[in-house]
Amino acid sequence: MAVQDLTLNYGGADIVKRLSLSLPAGQISVIVGANGCGKSTLLRGLSRLLRPAGGSVTLDGADVHRMAPKALARRVALLPQSPITPEALTVRELVAHGRAPYRSALRREGAEDRAAIERALAATQLQGLAESVVADLSGGQRQRAWIAMALAQETDVLLLDEPTTFLDLAHQVDVLQTVWELNARRGTTVIMVLHDLNLAARYAHHLVALREGELVAQGTPQEVVTTSTVRTVFGLETVVVPDPVAGTPMVVPLAGNASPPTSHIPTPQIPSPQPPAPQPPAPQGETP
Repeated sequence: MAVQDLTLNYGGADIVKRLSLSLPAGQISVIVGANGCGKSTLLRGLSRLLRPAGGSVTLDGADVHRMAPKALARRVALLPQSPITPEALTVRELVAHGRAPYRSALRREGAEDRAAIERALAATQLQGLAESVVADLSGGQRQRAWIAMALAQETDVLLLDEPTTFLDLAHQVDVLQTVWELNARRGTTVIMVLHDLNLAARYAHHLVALREGELVAQGTPQEVVTTSTVRTVFGLETVVVPDPVAGTPMVVPLAGNASPPTSHIPTPQIPSPQPPAPQPPAPQGETP
């Protein structure tokens, strides 16, 4: 996907301002920034839930805001922040909703739909919970069920708005590992909003940093996660060290906003052996 001079407003105010960026095909792109900087608004613009006040969003050169709704839904799936699960709905029933773009009054659920549902359940390791009520699942399992619903659409692009919100650390890692494995196996282009900068750096191929609706930096985690960028985006003094497990940049906040007391910065200690860190597929460099 590509964004050119995009302006999005909400409530009469410009939230995203003349933004231009490229989101590589087949990779995981993560949008980061302070609260209220326009991350979720940008995702709404990418999914055409919010019409631009200016500029464009294109997918394979086609303006998404001029595509037929069903045609777009077969190319782009969106999982909004904190979706509400209807009461008593099973995992399989929820995932089946992902096939809506392929149905009509004359076409009900068929063998192709059932196969897509099974593939989505398998990809998120939910086959054993398919008949469980979604509301009875743990937070991480519930979020995987919603991701499975989006996967059942079988789209090229998956948009995730803060998929780890309200989850504890173990469930955050569980969800992000699921997303990473889906990208590695299927080559799905994933564009998501995350709050945790260190997890974003670990799981993203491409990072986009926003401040007050404007682009501050985009590129690999190594290019974007610097003390200067973190200071500009979050107003926070930090040191950036290698993640001792993944080797990706890891941000360590300093007390308050004081200048770094370099003589007191500890050398990171490599912990005892850990499970293997995710190894992203080689960047493909294409833009859908």
